[in-house]
Amino acid sequence: MKLNLDIIVPSKREWVEAVINNFDEFLKDHADCERKASAMAMSLVAKYPNRLEIIPELIETAVEELEHFQQVYALMEKRGIQLAHQIKEDPYVKELVKKCHSGREERFLDRLLIASVVETRGAERFKLVTEALDDEELKEFYKMLWISEAKHGHIFVKMALNYFDKDRVYDRLEWWIEQEAIALNNLPIHPALH
Repeated sequence: MKLNLDIIVPSKREWVEAVINNFDEFLKDHADCERKASAMAMSLVAKYPNRLEIIPELIETAVEELEHFQQVYALMEKRGIQLAHQIKEDPYVKELVKKCHSGREERFLDRLLIASVVETRGAERFKLVTEALDDEELKEFYKMLWISEAKHGHIFVKMALNYFDKDRVYDRLEWWIEQEAIALNNLPIHPALH
């Protein structure tokens, strides 16, 4: 059984060029995204403490994302880059979250599936960054992240299948993939993960 759907709109070549041409800015944004991903997983634990089947995986995911933040921060330190004073709002994620259902159960499903598409997009973009980098250490790091993000895309669909009918999950996931494409196409090109 497939645990995620492929994204339907590839990232633009101009995005990759923007990242490579301003990699320090990309690292700052990447660090922020890892912190937000960790917080998102923990917020699901806090909001849905009765979902015992997925709490261990959510905690594991949150810890892994925090470890990624630690690794990105180590890269930033080597390059003399400071963290931003404030985590910027992510217009891509904000646009997706605006489209969530409001009912408790429906919103729970939507949040899991949004996490899946965001992680899948992250995997696609980390793969593109890996392929564009010349620095072997950075290439290896982003290859590891690409594999990890792809795994996270699967995890959130698997979590949803614990609680919702398969057809409902996949129908809604397909809808989210379409919404993700719209959100991506409305983003300006800049050296940020989203």
